[in-house]
Amino acid sequence: MCGRYVVKNPVTKTNKLVKSAIQVEDTENYNAHPYQKLPVIKKYKNGNTLENLQWGLVPGWAKDKNFKALINARLETIDEKVSFKKLIKNNRCVAVADGFYEWKREEKEKIPHYFTRKDTNPIYLAGIFEEDQFCLITEDAKDNIKEIHHRQPVILNQTDINRYLNIELQGSTFLKERKIPDLIFHEVSKDVNKPTNNSASLVQPI
Repeated sequence: MCGRYVVKNPVTKTNKLVKSAIQVEDTENYNAHPYQKLPVIKKYKNGNTLENLQWGLVPGWAKDKNFKALINARLETIDEKVSFKKLIKNNRCVAVADGFYEWKREEKEKIPHYFTRKDTNPIYLAGIFEEDQFCLITEDAKDNIKEIHHRQPVILNQTDINRYLNIELQGSTFLKERKIPDLIFHEVSKDVNKPTNNSASLVQPI
C-alpha cells in the first residue's frame, strides 16, 4: 500500500504540465497522509489543472456513514471492483510527489524507509477520484522494493501523464504496460509515524 508521501512546491513542479492551479500553494509537506487535501492533476476540456482533493475516497454508493475511506486501489483488480471500475474509466488523476514512505516489518516492529526516483525526477502517482476525494493506485512491488514491502504505488513518468488522463485510452492496460522508473531508498526516523510531525528531517537517512 501507500500511506504517506512527500510533496514540495507542487505549483512550481507542475507549471509546464497544467494550465492553472486552483487554490494550491507552493508549500513543503514532508508527511502527506490520508484525509489531507493534497495536490493532484486533473484533466478538463480546456486543459489540465492542479487542485487539492482529499486523500481517501468514500464511493458514492456507500450509504453507511461509518464507511472507511479507501486510500489505495489495486491495479490488478481495479477494473472489477464496484468501487473503482467506473472511476478508472472516467475519473483519473495524478498526485504530485517527491517521494513516498514504506515500512519494513522486522520481528515486532516496522521500520520506515523513504523512496525516491533514482534519476531524482518528481514522482507522479496514478490515481482515481470522485468529486473532491481521491485514491492512489498500487501494484506489486518491483525488484529491490520487495525487500521492504510487497506493494508500491503506481508511478508515472512525466511523459505518461497526459496519456493516462486521456480517457479514450484504457487506463489499467496503459498502467500495466508503462515503463516503470528505478527507485532508491533509505531508512528514516520513526518520527514519520506521527502525522503531525512535518519537517525535512523526516526524509534524512539514519
